[in-house]
Amino acid sequence: MSDVNVLNQTFHFIMVTMKATGVAPHYTEIAKELGVSMEEGRKVLNDLFNSGIPGWLYPETDIVTSFAPFNNLPTPYRVTIDGDQKWFAQ
Repeated sequence: MSDVNVLNQTFHFIMVTMKATGVAPHYTEIAKELGVSMEEGRKVLNDLFNSGIPGWLYPETDIVTSFAPFNNLPTPYRVTIDGDQKWFAQ
């Protein structure tokens, strides 16, 4: 399991990226943000989701599908932040 500080950094990066862009980052972007290899970025992402956070990866992939309160796939639940609608909720 990854260090709790690294998991916190990863959580924060995903949340900030989703708020800014409406899309979850790929593990390669996480790796770049953390200054680690792509494989380590993938491992940290999986460790974060295995820690019990409310969200999940797309089945049999390392792609973020849901990261509460956001969903990376379109749902009937649209989210508006500061008058901008580019997000979907779980």
